[in-house]
Amino acid sequence: MLRPEVSLARRLRREMSLPEVLLWEHLRGQKTGFKFRHQHPLGPYVCDFYCAAAKLAVEVDGEFHGRGDRAQRDADRDRFFAQNGHRVLRVAAGDVLGDIEAVVTMIVSSAARPLHQPAAGPPPRAGEE
Repeated sequence: MLRPEVSLARRLRREMSLPEVLLWEHLRGQKTGFKFRHQHPLGPYVCDFYCAAAKLAVEVDGEFHGRGDRAQRDADRDRFFAQNGHRVLRVAAGDVLGDIEAVVTMIVSSAARPLHQPAAGPPPRAGEE
């Protein structure tokens, strides 16, 4: 028997919105230099797109994301992802429809950014105070 989030992910892959379909066409097949998965389960959630190498979850927010308790649910998801070492990038569905090239550039730039920034200087020597 499949886990509920896997069944949900499969259903969501069949029912993607137009902005998700358009974005997937640009991200799939490592055209960007990164491998993305769509409707990928992460814990109890399913993220719209995920790049495992960059630990980057990309969420496409439609018009309903600002209504009702959706903002709180999105914040809970983002917190879960962050607590488990994943970065989250939210993009508006309107931005995908309006300028998909800019959105793809922003996603690739985020994926290319290292998870941890290197220290500004050399490490302290042993025994120094």
